[in-house]
Amino acid sequence: MTKPKQSKELTFDDFKELAKNDSLTTYEKVGFPTSYREGKEEAIFQDITRKLPSLAQAGGLVLDIGPGCSGPAFLLIDWCREHGQHLVLVDSAEMLARLPDEPFIEKIAGKYPTGCAEALDKYCGKVNTIICYSVLHYVFAETNLFDFLDQSLTLLADGGEMLVGDIPNVSKRKRFFSSPNGIQFHQRFTGTSEIPRVEFNSADPGKIDDSVLLGLVLRARNSGCDAYLLPQPHDLPMANRREDLLLRKP
Repeated sequence: MTKPKQSKELTFDDFKELAKNDSLTTYEKVGFPTSYREGKEEAIFQDITRKLPSLAQAGGLVLDIGPGCSGPAFLLIDWCREHGQHLVLVDSAEMLARLPDEPFIEKIAGKYPTGCAEALDKYCGKVNTIICYSVLHYVFAETNLFDFLDQSLTLLADGGEMLVGDIPNVSKRKRFFSSPNGIQFHQRFTGTSEIPRVEFNSADPGKIDDSVLLGLVLRARNSGCDAYLLPQPHDLPMANRREDLLLRKP
């Protein structure tokens, strides 16, 4: 029997297949165990809106890169409907088919950024808010992060904002699991008295760490944008090992 892929190993093509699998929960379709996301999606969306004041702009242009088909995507759709915003959703055709069709919603099927650059070209310098949540680690595995960042920044309008949210940071994870709180968390989760194994000063191929995130911060700042790494609220499912990147165009 073929061993199922872990979420960190999933590719864009894998998510196409997950989207078509009606035996999965909506959480599993977007790469999470149900226990990680169930009952948490309202809090996730509230954190997104707190970090993106531009979302309150009536009549704005909003782009969601990789919305998936679980709760936050539907909450964003409701939000944009209420605020009279035009919402552009970029994902696979299979995932987009799980989301409603409404006049204010524009769906672009393709792998961001290379697979939909032409379709998004008309929005260069016009997007008020970009959201990319729980996606960056898949981008990191499959494409060039600087290309992803550069092309996203060209879409932002003056005063626009981009939230790259829920980024797994292996450096943050190591710091947490080497702390007394992290050890206790691990022992409660596993039901054992074992000490989590943590190795510092070691390479972690294929994983995002402090150097990757700080590199993105510097890249964005050198491109003329303000950039910040932000913590997640403690009530989010993986706040102890994930963080958010906020970009703002002056």
